[in-house]
Amino acid sequence: MKILVINAGSSSLKYQLIDMETEQLMAKGLCERIGIDGHLKHSPLVGGKPVFDEDISLPTHSEAIAAVIEKLTSAEYGVVASMKEIDAVGHRVVHGGEKFASSVLINDEVMAALEECTPFAPLHNPANITGINACKAVMGDVPMVAVFDTAFHQTMPGKAFMYAIPYEYYKNDGIRRYGFHGTSHRYVSSRCAELMGKPIEELKIISCHMGNGSSIAAINGGKCVDTSMGFTPLVGLPMGTRCGDLDNGVVQFLMNKYGYSIDEMLNILNKKSGVLGVSGVSSDFRDLDKAADEGNERAALALDMFHYWVAKVAGSYVAAMNGVDAIVFTAGVGENSKSTRAAICEYFGYLGVKVDEAANSKRGEDVMISTPDSPVKVFVIPTNEELVIARDTRDIVG
Repeated sequence: MKILVINAGSSSLKYQLIDMETEQLMAKGLCERIGIDGHLKHSPLVGGKPVFDEDISLPTHSEAIAAVIEKLTSAEYGVVASMKEIDAVGHRVVHGGEKFASSVLINDEVMAALEECTPFAPLHNPANITGINACKAVMGDVPMVAVFDTAFHQTMPGKAFMYAIPYEYYKNDGIRRYGFHGTSHRYVSSRCAELMGKPIEELKIISCHMGNGSSIAAINGGKCVDTSMGFTPLVGLPMGTRCGDLDNGVVQFLMNKYGYSIDEMLNILNKKSGVLGVSGVSSDFRDLDKAADEGNERAALALDMFHYWVAKVAGSYVAAMNGVDAIVFTAGVGENSKSTRAAICEYFGYLGVKVDEAANSKRGEDVMISTPDSPVKVFVIPTNEELVIARDTRDIVG
């Protein structure tokens, strides 16, 4: 079975084609600037075909999907003979609300439910829906599956997901903590159990997804019991440009003092805050490391804040689960910044964690970076959300 994985944004579309018999990645690519001028980079990974990387006209997502299919099946760049070889499509969908605790086969009822969830993710769900409709227009009756970022966190108990505000806002409006990056947390926690050679049902794992957007999840017996993001991805850790946890009174104070509208205020909190806002340098942790090494005190402060918050939230999850067996670092920063990992692990001395410097210097592979005598194991595991989406799609369609 060959499965096409689609991750549609408002003006972009990422894709992978995976042969699920071997779980081999056959091709991947990115359509950018959809609705503007259009660019497609298509990379075949089997058959020795060349990369296509050019500007092309992409007025809508339908043209983008058609361009993807054309490249996947073309004589020069293709990896399959025809579209008939693509058995199913798996779509990443950001928000499934409380309606979806697992991946589902897409039908009219599911599409209606996705529309209902749009107010919870107004920047993301419309793009995901557009991607699904574009695939339907081009691929016809090929079965499609929706895999939700929020689904993994639906096992959180009420004490973890409820906000202490009048209950009717939850009952009537769905205001609660949902969490995000669920597909990533699910993959790395499962892979961690494999590396430890133990059933995930016997393990307490803290998963640290650290990138421009960052979140932490407490996973007890394979089920999420808490996570750091909330109703939106804005809260929790300080991130690349997002503020993370913030006293709501600060919002009122700044809006009153400077006359900001709510949209202007949210733009500041989402796009001008985080390590960018503190450092004044960049939202890229590589730039912050360089600036801190050169003596920039604000860059150093931004990094210290991030390390502190990861350790603090992870520590609270040790308490929430009454223990921890393993801690996992993943995503762009988690997988690539050995200095960030080392700085965070310094806070875990009370858990007996010791870092193996040679192992911590490795990149691009699953590796245990704690020493063998550390009672709590620490891993770096590159995330693979696309593979999770493809596996769910195979299981549901197959």
